[in-house]
Amino acid sequence: MAQVLEFKLPDLGEGLTEAEIVRWLVQVGDVVAVDQPVVEVETAKAMVEVPCPYGGVVTARFGEEGTELPVGAPLITVAVGAPASGADTTAPAGSRTPARPAGNAAEAPEASEGSGNVLVGYGTGAPPARRPRVRPQPPGTTTPPPASGSAPAAPAQDTPLAAPAGGTRGDGDGPVGADAPVNGDGPIPVISPLVRRLARENGLDLRELTGSGPDGLILRADVEYALRAAAAQGGRTTAPQPEPQARVAAQPAAPAKAPASTALGGGTRVPLKGVRGAVADKLSRSRREIPDATCWVDADATELMRARAAMNAAGGPKISLLALLARICTAALARHPELNSTVDLAAREVVRLDHVHLGFAAQTERGLVVPVVRDAHARDAEGLTAEFARLTEAARAGTLTPGELTGGTFTLNNYGVFGVDGSTPIINHPEAAMLGVGRIVPKPWVHEGELAVRQVVQLSLTFDHRVCDGGTAGGFLRYVADCVEQPAVLLRTL
Repeated sequence: MAQVLEFKLPDLGEGLTEAEIVRWLVQVGDVVAVDQPVVEVETAKAMVEVPCPYGGVVTARFGEEGTELPVGAPLITVAVGAPASGADTTAPAGSRTPARPAGNAAEAPEASEGSGNVLVGYGTGAPPARRPRVRPQPPGTTTPPPASGSAPAAPAQDTPLAAPAGGTRGDGDGPVGADAPVNGDGPIPVISPLVRRLARENGLDLRELTGSGPDGLILRADVEYALRAAAAQGGRTTAPQPEPQARVAAQPAAPAKAPASTALGGGTRVPLKGVRGAVADKLSRSRREIPDATCWVDADATELMRARAAMNAAGGPKISLLALLARICTAALARHPELNSTVDLAAREVVRLDHVHLGFAAQTERGLVVPVVRDAHARDAEGLTAEFARLTEAARAGTLTPGELTGGTFTLNNYGVFGVDGSTPIINHPEAAMLGVGRIVPKPWVHEGELAVRQVVQLSLTFDHRVCDGGTAGGFLRYVADCVEQPAVLLRTL
C-alpha cells in the first residue's frame, strides 16, 4: 500500500528563512524519481532547483508560482510505493494535506531508503516521525484526550503556537507558528522570521517581551517598541515591558493603508525581497555596525595597461584587467593582513584570516551580487581570469550556489565599468575592507617631470576603523597604487 510523504521546503543554508517559487518542474500526477528537481525557487542568494528526496507519484503541490514560502512549509506530497487496488492517494476535496492511507513502514519499504542528494534540512535516512501539532489553548484550559484509535486534529497551518500557561518562552531560529521548535522552556511565538532577525541583530532577548498579538504573538511593533525603550534607557535591551493592554493604549492606532494610487503621490511600490531585499539588509547592517572610513588616491595605470597588452600578445589565454587588480590586492593583503579580517563582537576580538576569499561585485538582471573566488591568494593571473569568467557567467544565468556567494574575506569592486571615476564603497559585512576601482581614462599627468597624457585611475579603500588605523589603510592603498603604476613591484612577491 502506498504511503503519502510530505516534502517541505528545506533550509537552503546560510541563514535563509524563505524562498519564492519561480517555476514548478512537476505537475500533480507526475511520477518523480529520488533526487529529481521538482521546483525552482529564488532565495536572497541565488536561483536554486530543489530535488525531492522521495520517489513516487506527486499527489499535491503547495503554492503558486510567485508565492514566497518560509523554510519548513510544505512543497509537495508524494505517494511512495505501489498503491493497493482502488486506493486513492490524492487529498480529499478542500483538504490542504493529502490523506494518508492506513499502513505501516513494512508495507512501503521504499519510503525508508531516502535521498542521496542532501540539502540542509533533510538527509539520506528515513523521514523523521511527525511531531504532533497542538492548537494553542487559552490559559487555564485543558485539551481533552483524543478518542481511542483516533489521531489528534491538526491546527490550521497559520496558527501560531503559544507558550504554555505559566511557563517561559525559549529562543530559537527555526520556523515559527505551528512548526515552531519546542525546547525545555517552550517556544517563542513570533509573527515572522524577519521579526526574530530584527531582535537578534539588535541583541534583544525575545524571552523578555510580552507579545501584543493574539495569544501573546510577538509583533514587529513589539520589538521596535522595546528597542526604542532600550535606547531611551541607555542601550539596555532587557528593559521591563508594559502590559499588553497598556502598550496598545499608548501606541496610536495604525492608519489604514492608502490605495497605491494615492499613497505618496501615487508612486509605485516595489517590494524589497529576493536579491534586492538581501542587498538592502546587508548594506544597512554594514552602515549600522561598522565604523568605516574611506581614503583614495589617483594612480597612473599606463604601465599596467601596457603590461597586460604584452601578456596577451605573448599568446595563451587572455588576462583580464580584473585579474591583475585581484593579484595586486592579494599581494597587498599579504603585507597588510589587518584588512583581511573580521570582528568578533561577542569576544571583542579581531580575527585575522589565513586565506583570501576574494569577492567581486557583479551586476546582473536580478541585481548586484558578490560571487567569491576561493583562495584567491593561491591563484595566478590566468587562474583568476578563468574563475572570474566562470562566476560572472553563473551570476548572469542565476545559477550561483549559496556557497559561491558567501564566505568572502575582502571585496574588489570595479565600478569603473559604469563609467564613473570614484565612489565610497560600503563594506560587505562582516568583512573589514573593500577596494573600489574607477574607470581608467586619459588625463593630463606629470610624468618624469613633464606634462603628458597618461591613463589615470582613481582607487578608493573603505575600511573598518576597528581593525586598523589610517596608517595601515594608507599603506595598503599606497602599495596597490605603486603596483598599478609599476607592475614590476609585484615581482618581489612572486
